Amino acid sequence: MAGILGFGGYAPAQVMTNDDWAQLVDTTDEWITTRTGIKRRHIAASDETTLDLAAVAAERALEDAGLSPSDIDEIIVATDTPEVYTPDTASFLQDRLGTPEVPAYDLGGSGCAGFVQAIDVARARIHLHPKRVLVVGVELITRLVSWKDRATAVLFGDAAGAVVMGPDDGKAKVLDVVSGTDGSKTEILTLLVGGTRYPFGPTVAETEEHQHLIMHGQEVFKEAVRRMTQAVRDVLERVGRTAADVALVIPHQANKRIIDAVRRRLEVDEDRVYVNIEEYGNTGSASVPLALWEAKEEGKIAEGDLVVLTAFGAGFHWAAAALQF
Repeated sequence: MAGILGFGGYAPAQVMTNDDWAQLVDTTDEWITTRTGIKRRHIAASDETTLDLAAVAAERALEDAGLSPSDIDEIIVATDTPEVYTPDTASFLQDRLGTPEVPAYDLGGSGCAGFVQAIDVARARIHLHPKRVLVVGVELITRLVSWKDRATAVLFGDAAGAVVMGPDDGKAKVLDVVSGTDGSKTEILTLLVGGTRYPFGPTVAETEEHQHLIMHGQEVFKEAVRRMTQAVRDVLERVGRTAADVALVIPHQANKRIIDAVRRRLEVDEDRVYVNIEEYGNTGSASVPLALWEAKEEGKIAEGDLVVLTAFGAGFHWAAAALQF
C-alpha cells in the first residue's frame, strides 16, 4: 500500500504573456492561443535555479503532510533541466532541505512523463520497505531552450510540483500506475546536443544548437493522444474502474488540443478534466504535480474522488496513475 500524504507546488512570480513574446519573435497572441491554449507562462528570476523551484514545492508538500525534512527517507526528482550536469538535483535538494543522509536521485530524460513514472518508482520502494518518499517534478525549461525559435520557445514555462508519499492511504491512495516506452520514436521529441553522440563544443555554441529542441508536432500530437488515452484505459482496467467512475482527469499540460482530443476519446465531460495550461504553459515534469496541487487547492477534488493522472514525454514515454482520495 502507498499513498500521498501531502501536496505542494510553486511557479515563479514573473509572468510572460503572449503579447510579451510577440515583441521578441514573429508571433501573436491569437496564433499561440489558437494552437496551444497558452496565454501566459511563469519565468524563473535570474537568481532562481532548478533547486530553488524544487525546494519551495517540496517544503509546501512537507507542510501539507504535517511532516518535517527529518521524516523523509528518500528523495526522487524528475527533471530534464537539472541544477548541474552532475551530481543530480536530488543531491542538492537533500542538502537544501536538511533531510537525513537518505537515498536521493533524479529521473531524467523521460520528459514530461517523469513525475508519473517517479510515483511508480516511489510506490515500489515503499512496498519493498515502508518509508516516506519525497517526489518532485521540476523544470526550468526557459533557460535551456532558444528564445529565437517561435515554434517551441512560446510553449514553455518554469515550475515545480511535489508530493510526499508513504506506506498508508494518506490523503490519496495510489491504486495503480502504468507506463511504457517506444524507443523507436526518440527522434520526434529530442534535444540532441550535450551527450556523447553530439558533445557540446565551440561550433555548437556559435550555432546555438545546444538550445535547439526538435519537435515533430504532428507526430508528437498523434502519439500523445493515443498513448495518454490508452494509459488511462489501462490503469482503470487494472483497478476495476471505467472512465465513468473518474471524478477528475489531470493530464500533462502540453497543448489544449491534445487535452481535448484525449478527453473526447475517453468520453469524459470538460468539467471532469483539469486544465491550467492557459496560465503556466508546458512545465514538463512539473506539469502534472503542479496541476494536481492546484486542483486540490481550488477544491476541485473531494474525499472519495477517483482521480487519474496521465502524461507523455520524450523517449517516447507515457504513464498514468489512478488515485483514490
